[in-house]
Amino acid sequence: MYDVDTALLRTFVTLAETRSFSRTAERIGRSQSAVSTQIQKLEGLLDRTLFDRDRRNVRLTEDGEKLLGYARQILRLSEAVIHRFREPDVAGEVRFGSPEDFATFYLPEILAGFVESFPRVLLHVSCDLTLRLIDGFKADEYDLIVIKQDPESIHPGAKPLWRERLVWVGGPDCAPGMDFESACRTFGHRAHPVPLVLSPSPCVYRHRAVTALDAAQTAWTVSYSSPSLAGATAAVKAGLGLSVLPRTMVPRDLVAFDGGAGWPPLAETVICLLAADRLNPAAAALASFITEHVTYRPDR
Repeated sequence: MYDVDTALLRTFVTLAETRSFSRTAERIGRSQSAVSTQIQKLEGLLDRTLFDRDRRNVRLTEDGEKLLGYARQILRLSEAVIHRFREPDVAGEVRFGSPEDFATFYLPEILAGFVESFPRVLLHVSCDLTLRLIDGFKADEYDLIVIKQDPESIHPGAKPLWRERLVWVGGPDCAPGMDFESACRTFGHRAHPVPLVLSPSPCVYRHRAVTALDAAQTAWTVSYSSPSLAGATAAVKAGLGLSVLPRTMVPRDLVAFDGGAGWPPLAETVICLLAADRLNPAAAALASFITEHVTYRPDR
């Protein structure tokens, strides 16, 4: 009879999310060689290759993609058992706010794990732009919120959780490794303003994009505006313009440009957790749960 060590599954899931052995090692508190050994052990146990990897890229294989859902479910249930017995009496309501893209990409599994771990807690979740979330927080509409911040100007009391490396994103007409000038020409003559797909103001990613282009003395225009991550990525896929996203949020059918080749450099952002001074036990449990599952990584 075979058993799967949850530590192996946690390393596997982390590597699938970060696509980097170094970032995985930092996140789980192990060396890169230990991460590699754990992945090899899991592949040996399952008799499957889970990752295609070379010096620059780490990608899930088809078998790896099949395992990912099972691994996340097993880890979520394992954590639920521990929390259920260690903190069985936590109950109450939590008013929680988050940016839409962060909520779409990262929070579903975190919140699902929290609900399983704390079944007597009722969540009230709202999605909005960061500045509006902060306004709502100041008006006592939220117990805690996740917000995007400038690393050099973090809101007082906000706790850094996750540092985001932003990249330019193009559609299928943009080839990987394409330089900025060539990418611009895919939308017409270079003299035309660069079309952008961005969220409406106020938005940190929007500010990063237009600030970078202004610094590069490059004309731009917003060709498509959507507060939804799904809407924005669909517009980029349709060839309506370039966008800016965190590297880990770029869908596989879009092309990420990590810098160089004339691409205007993008300043990073930080995801932070802002909590009220006095939290009820339910809100305090959610704050701790989010902090445990999202790690601040200053050199991503």
